[in-house]
Amino acid sequence: MIGVLGAMPVEVARLIEDMAITTTRTVSRRRFHRGTLRGQEVVVAEGGVGKVNAALAAEAMILTFAPSLIVNVGVAGVFTDRLGIGDIAVARDLVQYDVDSSALGDPVGYVSTVNRIDFPCAAWARDALLEAARREGFRAAAVRVASGDRFCDGPADKRLIVDTFGGEVCDMEGCAIAQVCLVNGVDFAAVRAISDAVDGVHNAEYGRFRDLAADNAARVLEAFLGNLRGGDL
Repeated sequence: MIGVLGAMPVEVARLIEDMAITTTRTVSRRRFHRGTLRGQEVVVAEGGVGKVNAALAAEAMILTFAPSLIVNVGVAGVFTDRLGIGDIAVARDLVQYDVDSSALGDPVGYVSTVNRIDFPCAAWARDALLEAARREGFRAAAVRVASGDRFCDGPADKRLIVDTFGGEVCDMEGCAIAQVCLVNGVDFAAVRAISDAVDGVHNAEYGRFRDLAADNAARVLEAFLGNLRGGDL
């Protein structure tokens, strides 16, 4: 089974609509829809915005449904000219840019409970998502995703994330889900479509392009599922 987590209704609405749902179950105040999508057994949920909400949803999904892979799907802001509005960012790895215990001698971004800064994605799923995006006609790239509990909207955010972490895309949930998956031994991947450029000039783009970006990411996720073979899981 493959788990799919988005933060907002718009990020999972298309997937839920396209599913053949067999059961819907509420766990930790989140509705988990189980069924089939593009020939694969899936469970899909709207986890909520922010790292704590995302972690709660991921842990509930793993303990209740035991997926072999969780894919985080949705929208993101971009710092690099490699990607523009509507393009597809597939996570190569992820960091938490708002974790900072450097006053205690740790590197910025160091997550002490797991003793690391970067959280990797499953290479097979990353490559398959990139292939699916390109088959669907999207420009796509594997990137480092920086996650944090704030909406990035200006040059200061860009300097922190690019200069400190080498981040190219930002979101508010991805690395929290990656951390939960790492602890539980579950493969993780993330696919996000670009909704806005974080440069202090294009802040209004999010409101204009969020729905388009969410639909693009969902399209890629469905194509990814349709391309999977039995040996992939």
